[in-house]
Amino acid sequence: MKSALFVDFDNIYSGLRQLDQATADRFAKAPMEWVSWMVNSLTLPEHVTGAPKRRILVRRCYLNPQAYQRFRPYFNLAGFEIIDCPALTSGGKTSTDIHMVLDIVDLLQHEAHYDEFIVLSADADFTPVLRKLRRWDRRTTVLAIGFPSAAYRASADLVIDQDEFVRGALGMAQPCEPESAKPVCPPSSIAAVADLVRIALIQAEAPVSLASLATQAQDRIDALDSSWCGHGSFGALLRASDIGPLRISAHNGGVVYDPARHGVPGESGTGEGAAPSVDVRALTDLVRREVQQSAEPVACARLASLISRHAGATPVDWYGNGSFRRFLESLALAPLQFDWKVAGGIVYDPTLHARGLATSPPTDQEWTGDATILALARQLHEVAGVPLLTPARYRTLFAVLSSDLAAHGYSFLDTAKRVRDGCRDVGNPVSRADVDFVLRGLVFRGHRFDEHPNAAVDLSAKFANNVRSLCLREQIVLDVQTDATIRHWISAPS
Repeated sequence: MKSALFVDFDNIYSGLRQLDQATADRFAKAPMEWVSWMVNSLTLPEHVTGAPKRRILVRRCYLNPQAYQRFRPYFNLAGFEIIDCPALTSGGKTSTDIHMVLDIVDLLQHEAHYDEFIVLSADADFTPVLRKLRRWDRRTTVLAIGFPSAAYRASADLVIDQDEFVRGALGMAQPCEPESAKPVCPPSSIAAVADLVRIALIQAEAPVSLASLATQAQDRIDALDSSWCGHGSFGALLRASDIGPLRISAHNGGVVYDPARHGVPGESGTGEGAAPSVDVRALTDLVRREVQQSAEPVACARLASLISRHAGATPVDWYGNGSFRRFLESLALAPLQFDWKVAGGIVYDPTLHARGLATSPPTDQEWTGDATILALARQLHEVAGVPLLTPARYRTLFAVLSSDLAAHGYSFLDTAKRVRDGCRDVGNPVSRADVDFVLRGLVFRGHRFDEHPNAAVDLSAKFANNVRSLCLREQIVLDVQTDATIRHWISAPS
């Protein structure tokens, strides 16, 4: 799939800088890394079949040289065309918008026929051009830091989740606590793996998939850990083990075979019928286990990488499904659920993960005594993305946030996680995505955690002001009644 990438550097960098200076600098100094993440992790369109791959043929960065000249070398090294957009007014306004629009329209009619236009900007002025691209049957993907308008989001085919971009593309997800050292597998366990494989192959009339053998090994050998004895994958562990005359092949997603009995996979018809069904069952168990053992929803990119490692190679055509998404949706994974709106997609268990609880419609019982607030809350949630939390949950969130700031200070990467855990511990669970939304609302409203008061009443009042500004942007009438409803819904009692 042929893609063209347009980066409004000033817009994205300034938005990230409001959240965290280190994150903004990471964006500016490591463009090759987040471009690679886009190529490998972003969801591909439904109509793309076979072995799809995104190819970003055009990379353009629109940058104000008067303010950000120091970042030019990094984008040069990443293969970007850099278009200088200096300030043209005393207020610092540049010509970035018009340059980007003209270039997008120019490429729209280019003979190369670009399938996808990726726009990195939160500027709602690009809404008309996104709609034009849709009319011309081109896919549009946007990244907007902050609070993009509902019309802007709706005009794009894919909105990259900014938290996923920060954690996945920029690699800013750092563990809050040092990981404990993984136990070293004893030699007896490694020998047990080799014995298990030999026995399985003696009994098998056809090559046996690596995924099936990996599942059996995890179920039967207690000392194995997720690092596969430090080798990183089951296939690598087998290659370092003594499995005698047995051989490993990447055919059909990775199999183990006996050359004397099975021939060479791919060169004969032996075993072609049974292997795919065995792989599917084993990989279903693998996905279930990974999701249920995770404290957070699991990124689909992580599952694809995990399956490829355990199978020994990326399955050809994802077992006939054409794409990883179709393959994953073909598995019997209930009650696990998918959310493809997040970049690359995620899989979660509604009984374990807060995301599932947070996205389910609120029941009337949860809003007992607050029924008059619910109608406006639902509207703001649907139009502007404001977390649909009851007043009691908002009070808990701001109380926990205030206490956490007093104890630890503000950290862009860690505060949301601690607040989420704190709300859960006091019996009022709130998802990390909702906490992130509140923190962004405070930051973009101008709150500085190291300078301004962090009492719960101050934080809730400032976030309520952010919600009011979202009402105005989305053209929701902000009359006296609406203003009072927002205050009762969001603001903590003084």
